[in-house]
Amino acid sequence: MELLFWTSAALIAYVYVGYPLLLAAWARMAPRPPKKYQFPAGHWPSLSIILAARNERSRLPVRVANLLTLPYDGPRELIVVSDGSTDGTAEAVAPFASRNEIRFVEVPAGGKPLALNAGVAIATGNILVFADARQRFTGGALSALVSNFADPEVGAVTGELILDCESGSSASSIGDGVGAYWKYEKWLRRNESLVRSTLGATGAIYALRRSLWRPLPAGTLLDDVLAPMRAVLGGWRVVFEDQAVAMDRTAPDAAAEARRKRRTLAGNYQILAQEPRLLLPIVNPVWLQYMSHKVGRLIVPWALVALLVSSVALTREGWLYSLALTAQAGFYALAAFGAWLEARDRQTGRRFATKLPVAIGKEAR
Repeated sequence: MELLFWTSAALIAYVYVGYPLLLAAWARMAPRPPKKYQFPAGHWPSLSIILAARNERSRLPVRVANLLTLPYDGPRELIVVSDGSTDGTAEAVAPFASRNEIRFVEVPAGGKPLALNAGVAIATGNILVFADARQRFTGGALSALVSNFADPEVGAVTGELILDCESGSSASSIGDGVGAYWKYEKWLRRNESLVRSTLGATGAIYALRRSLWRPLPAGTLLDDVLAPMRAVLGGWRVVFEDQAVAMDRTAPDAAAEARRKRRTLAGNYQILAQEPRLLLPIVNPVWLQYMSHKVGRLIVPWALVALLVSSVALTREGWLYSLALTAQAGFYALAAFGAWLEARDRQTGRRFATKLPVAIGKEAR
């Protein structure tokens, strides 16, 4: 049991403390920033912006206008793929039909991966830029992304997603926690990029060389990890560009964030099945980073269970194990209390929402 306890504790400590310290030292001692530059006028690569949407009629007019008005000195096209939408998505895009650079495609409902495949199949640009309907790109996003492709080693570029909770303007009940975690995650990506490659991209804003795209399998959960990691396995770099910014809002509550986390967790397991080569150090050029960052986090939940079980079994073996058990019990108690508060607030909000229309009705009469 002692071996189980110390192995579990060491693994958890390495994933969340040891690896970041190692990465920070590595990036400081041997940084490899991409050789990016602004292309001369008239020589910027052609872009195909792919936006897959299902029932996003309310968001699309503003989003399409945002993507079409971004400054960029090269040729571009915007391909909007409707993934079996039933809300009149085509009508939302219709006002832009006179613009030659926008193309609209309707495909049967099959999920985002197949919609992206359909969009890329008709794309003509040398660089693919992937976007979602909900976010908004800031002014220099396209040029910032593409400038990295001046480096012949770069195969993909991920931009920076900024959540409203990072500026303290979010109405989310979990904004502080999500904001702190997301800043930590972006710090890891920024340093992994300096070492060699980030381990995937941000789905809201990333770019890929058209020649590196391979059709996504149906049911793929994390296209923004699978497509870039395939490029990494091919010997290319995936770099982080903090001047290419997409703005988004935070998940409204813990339940929504938990659903996103479960999807991400399932997606990372799925990628190991889709690309088992990632586990081979002789094939994966970022094997240490991948095992430390991605695989390590898949193992941590099991390590936490093992740590708790071994702590219970070893409580009579010394004060250290008793202290470890007490600390874990306190941690889980606080987590349970926080979940209870969240559930209570959601219930209170629902009761208020159901009573509010009645009160308004009485006031009107």
